[in-house]
Amino acid sequence: MQNKFTTVRFTANGDRFEILVHPDNALSFKLGRNIDVSQVIAIDEVYSDSSKGQRVNSEKLEKHFKTMDHSEAAKLVLEKGELQLTTEQRRKKTEDKRKQIIAIIARNFIDPRTGLPHPPTRIEQAVQEVKISIDPFKDAQEQSKVVIEQLRTIIPLKSEKMKIRIRVPPQFSPQAIGAMKIFGEISNEEWGSDGSWNAVVEIPGGVHTSMMEKLNSVTKGSAQANIEVV
Repeated sequence: MQNKFTTVRFTANGDRFEILVHPDNALSFKLGRNIDVSQVIAIDEVYSDSSKGQRVNSEKLEKHFKTMDHSEAAKLVLEKGELQLTTEQRRKKTEDKRKQIIAIIARNFIDPRTGLPHPPTRIEQAVQEVKISIDPFKDAQEQSKVVIEQLRTIIPLKSEKMKIRIRVPPQFSPQAIGAMKIFGEISNEEWGSDGSWNAVVEIPGGVHTSMMEKLNSVTKGSAQANIEVV
């Protein structure tokens, strides 16, 4: 039975509660997606040990969940408990989290020796080299702080902001404004008498190259850009 299902576990005052759930639907539910509980809970029973089929007695349900109904208690276990990921789910979620962390570092840090961002592949190799453990549930931004400190033992990393003063011909201004908003914060906007758009865009140093490529693409190479490090 448990080959098809996984469990959600909840512990209160030393008492353990488990329910059997459909793995993919349960993960979607825990990630906050709109999915009906009936599609998540496989069996409307609350167990102390689901692998042995040991049901929780009604007294304990009443004590901890204020109900003697297993179906209602199971919903509370689902909401409060911890989902036990399948091996494949954990692998995929860990890999997704690793990619998020690498993207954060590549966006916000540069190699101080060259002034250029490290390629994501180099950061990924460094993560593997120092054998950093990634928590599939912990926030990527928070984890990146620990990862950065560990990576600094083998690759140089410098956090840097850049201000880019740009001037865009009038025929490309709408496209340029939309594109620049993706990369950073726009300030000091001015419109020239000819309709050209002038502004300062503050960006993380790691996105400089990709931002300039995008700017040149949407303006067909006609934009002017003066870059200065903050």
